[in-house]
Order: sequence, then structure tokens, then C-alpha cells
Amino acid sequence: MLQRSGKGKVYLVGAGPGDPKLITIRGKECIATCDVIVYDRLASPRLLKYLKPGAEKVYVGKLPDRHTMKQEDINQLLVDLALQGKVVARLKGGDPTIFGRVGEEAELLYQNGIEFDIVPGITSAIAVPAYAGIPVTHRDLASSVSIITGHESPDKLDHSIHWDKVTLATGTLVFLMGVAKIGYIAEQLIKHGKPADTPVALVRWGTRVEQRTVTGTLETIEAIVEAADFKPPAVIIVGDVVRQREKLMWYERKPLFGTRVLVTRARAQSSDLVEQIEELGGEACEFPVIEMREPAGDAAVAELTAALQAAEQYEWLMFTSVNGVDYFFSWLNKLRIDIRRFHRARIAAVGPKTAEALEKRGMLVDVLPVKFQAEDLLDSLNEHLIEGQRVLLPRGDLAREVMPRELRARGLTPVEIDVYETVLAEEQDEETFELLLGGKVDVITFASSSTVTNLLEVLRRMGVEQPVELLQGVDIACIGPVTAQTAAEAGLTVTIQPIDATIDGLIDAIAMNRKLKGAY
Repeated sequence: MLQRSGKGKVYLVGAGPGDPKLITIRGKECIATCDVIVYDRLASPRLLKYLKPGAEKVYVGKLPDRHTMKQEDINQLLVDLALQGKVVARLKGGDPTIFGRVGEEAELLYQNGIEFDIVPGITSAIAVPAYAGIPVTHRDLASSVSIITGHESPDKLDHSIHWDKVTLATGTLVFLMGVAKIGYIAEQLIKHGKPADTPVALVRWGTRVEQRTVTGTLETIEAIVEAADFKPPAVIIVGDVVRQREKLMWYERKPLFGTRVLVTRARAQSSDLVEQIEELGGEACEFPVIEMREPAGDAAVAELTAALQAAEQYEWLMFTSVNGVDYFFSWLNKLRIDIRRFHRARIAAVGPKTAEALEKRGMLVDVLPVKFQAEDLLDSLNEHLIEGQRVLLPRGDLAREVMPRELRARGLTPVEIDVYETVLAEEQDEETFELLLGGKVDVITFASSSTVTNLLEVLRRMGVEQPVELLQGVDIACIGPVTAQTAAEAGLTVTIQPIDATIDGLIDAIAMNRKLKGAY
């Protein structure tokens, strides 16, 4: 093993083909522990969310029409960062050893006595065809696969590729980075013996929300690519396996394929929504505009403590959100109050997720309305409420007043406690913000009124003078009528609202909207 002698270390990490979930566990670990990440455009920016706080980000990506940083300069940058004692993750699209120039980077690190690890990744040569429904090998069609660079001028291609041997190969041919040379590649394959009707597919931005595929034959593919204005980056697949696409095209058949959804919920709340979006083939961009935290003021904590210490006095515990449940139990634990002291209280909840959160803690719900907002809970409770009963309402500081007002009108005594408060999120994702500015977001989801008002405020703070105008043309999805009303009053056009005010209902409504719009 190399001696570090105060030097840093470099991880040369394969980021996979684009879908951030296709990175390896080892690759994710390297991102999470590094001091600096050096990345290019083929590595998903969504992987940057795994960085530890304070980690430095250095973009060295290359575009077809310009080079942001020469390869020699990237090599030296890795050395310089490591000599400063930093742990560096060099994030490279696909697998770093397949046309990733990892050999050049690793060699200079070796020459400077810097420790490094090469962390393999899933290569786009295999993953991208798979996402287009094209297996690169097939028992009846191809027993081998050749991976060939296409990112060279014709004279260099002729020098580096033995066209006669490539053409005679019985398996699948996969060309990386060859869109601009597709005509020349097809010409050479036909010239050296490939049948002109050999199937060809090009897959652009494979495994991502922008994935697009065109197919043809060696004879027709150049004209098809030109007519479609098909641009890099793309993978080219040549061979009979391309015919499998018609039957195996699984990814592009998903309900939310091609749909980028902005999720504004607090990061701690968003996992269920994000997972469902991605399971249906969409891309979920987390842009949390709210954060939840415990009330910090002495007066608020004293009031909350007194209310919880009076546990035996309540005939009802009413919860209107999962957050209310979570923070309620957090305060009980902090104040060392036994839940059994609430033995006189019956339990009511708004929404199945809230009921589920209670049941996980061993508390079965007595009343759960068919619809999922405060007014519906009150309607369901009518026959159970008795004048004079005391009701504890563990909620957030922005909770609506309808519940305590209506309970008082019925002769009950509601005791409201703010077990958490909602504040504007401090940190924002610059990459997601750029997507929003560039009109590359299809749907924005709002799960509460505070997410509506906070998103508009966050955009203003980030320099957008007219945030409502920026969001014109984006589908606005609101979980319930109250949130939808807030959005409409702010000037937004609500296009998606589920019948059931739940995350499942919201997802179903988004999928139906995309289907009706012919988005997939």
C-alpha cells in the first residue's frame, strides 16, 4: 500500500449511466466521505446530495462544442487537491475504465505517490441499451458484445478500429460517443460486409428522464438521426438484438416516463413521494422549501410541557398529520411522560398515513374520516363528541384554526400545542434551481399551503422577480383543496388535484394527467 505521509487520497468513481440509483454502494460511500468532488456532465448532479456538509464541488465537464477543462489539467487538479491533504472523489460517468481515461488520471497520481482507489461503475454500454429494452446479448441472437469508441475523427477511427474484424464479429456492436459519426460508422460497416438492413438503435441520455431512442438500419439510420435532430450524448447499438426492443421496452412504458417532478416537501417527509415517482419512471427532484423543528422559545416549551403533564385530563387526542404524531412522541420522550397517562383519551386522526404512524406506536385509531381534512374529521366525530370534553391537539404552528374553532362551537375545550414549527428552508439545491429556470420541470407538487408560499419566497430570494410567471406552463399538483386554494390565491394555475388528499392519490392524479396529455 502507498504511504500517505500527510497526503490525501483520490477515489476514481464510476457514477453509472445517469440514473443516480445505479451508482454502486461503494461509490455512494466515497461521495459521502470526500472533502472535494470533481465531476462532469455525465455524472448525475442528483448524486451531489450525498455530499457531507461543507464538501467542495468542482465541475470539469465537457460539452460537445467546448472543453471546460483539458484532461491534463484535470489530472493535475486531482494531484493538487490530494497534496493539500484532501480526500477527493473523481466522479466519472459510467465505468471509469471504459473510455473514461482513468488510466491517465491514476498514472499521474501514482507518479506523485498519492493513494487512490478505482471504484467500478455500471457502464452505459450495457445499462443504456437495457433501459431501451435492448439486451446486448441474447441466447438466439448474440453471444458476444464489442464496445467501441465512436468519438474520433474518421481518420482516427480507421486507425483505431479494424473495420473488417469488427464487421465480422457475430455479436452486438456498441459504439459510445459516436452520434456525429453515425453516417461514417454505418458506411464502414456496410463496406466491410454488414448487411445494409442490420438493425441499429441510438439511445440518448439513457436511464435519465430525457431518454430518447431512434431506430433504423445501417442504410437508413443517418437520415433518421438527422431528421430527428438527434444530439449527443448517445449510445449506438448495432445488431439483431435491437429487434427485441419492441417487446422489451419496459422503461419507456412506465406511467411517469419522461416526467420531472419537483418535490417541495421537507426532505424528512418526502421519501414516500420520491420513491413512488421514481418507481413509476419519473424523476423526483427534491427542492425542500420548508423545515420542521421543535419550538425553541421558553414560553412555548413551558406551555407545551404543562399541556402534556395534564395527560389524565383529556378525553380525546386528535392528530392531523404524521408530523404531529412524530413530534408528539418526541416530546413525551424528552419530558419523560408515559403514554399510558393518556388512558382516558380516545384517538382520532386525519388521513391513513397519520393513523399508520400512530398504529406503529401501538395506538389504534378510534375515528378516521373517509376524506382527509379537518372538516371531515369533525363530521365523523359528531356522534362521539360530548359537551365539556377536553381535547388535546398536537399540531404545528401553521395549523388551521378550523378544528379548535369548531370544537369550541360544540362546547368542548380544545388545548392546542405546537409540538413543531415550520420554517423556511435555509439551503437550496442549485442544480434543481437551474432546471426550474431552464423550463425543465414538468410538475411541481405541493403537500401543504406553506410549501406554496415558501416556494414563491425561496424563488424571490434566489433572484426571481416574478416567480408566478416562471411557473406558468408547469403542471401544479396540490394534495388537497386547502392547498389548491392557497396556490390559486397566489396566482398559480392548479392543474392536478386528487380526489383523495393522500400521497397515493396525488401520484395517481399526476399519472392520469400525464396520460391525458400524451406525455408517454
